[in-house]
Amino acid sequence: MSRIFPRFAGKSVLVTGAGTGFGAEIAFRAAQEGARVGVHYNRSKQGAERTAERIREIGGEAFTVRADISSWEAIQRLTEEVFDHFGVLDVLVNNVGDVATEQMSWRQLTQESLDRVIDVDLKGTLLMTHEFGSRMLEQGHGSIVNIGSTVVVRGSARAPQYAAAKYGLLGVTKSYAAAFAPTVRVNTFAPGFMETGATLEREDWKSGRREKLIAQTPMGTIPPPEAVAGTALFLATEEASHITGAYMLADGGFNMVGA
Repeated sequence: MSRIFPRFAGKSVLVTGAGTGFGAEIAFRAAQEGARVGVHYNRSKQGAERTAERIREIGGEAFTVRADISSWEAIQRLTEEVFDHFGVLDVLVNNVGDVATEQMSWRQLTQESLDRVIDVDLKGTLLMTHEFGSRMLEQGHGSIVNIGSTVVVRGSARAPQYAAAKYGLLGVTKSYAAAFAPTVRVNTFAPGFMETGATLEREDWKSGRREKLIAQTPMGTIPPPEAVAGTALFLATEEASHITGAYMLADGGFNMVGA
């Protein structure tokens, strides 16, 4: 699929964790819609280069940039690098996150995993919003989309630290939405289960969880990440210009909440 309707023609977009999974698809979709794209990675260098190559193959512009999102100093360097490259940044998608995939039960919680998940998913996203958002304020416009999770509705018996971090993200989003209004909008987008490479490799996914979840999802599918990448980016479009501090869910109806 080549270019599609250009909601981001002439815009610059940075996507964190864009070497793999959902981040890669958001970055590619932004390019399809006309954006110049910054492809951030920490460990997935090959994946980030592949994402950038996919973007160039459709005639788009991309550059890769590395940073450890758990370090404030690294985030400050990343901010300088991205603004030096683009001159202006229109959209930041804070996608990077650690879901503690190695953990199958709350009983397996470790200090190392707790610290890592909170440092990246919560502190890192807060600091990314802080640093990039303040620069967007200076330039006079911008939009930040924080990728959340449906665990804020149900919690996570598997990995409580992941649910805690994503729940905290709602506070980050609302706080900076209030602080940056009306110049810069900040929103949370929460996809439900997606069939990313990491999900497909999970033991519980292979042993019946997929079928169980599909049975509980009104839309009857577990989509690939590209199916909801454009939905995440919607929050950064002109059509969403009156949305800030919001939490938007795209999970096929799985988490429908009663009255």
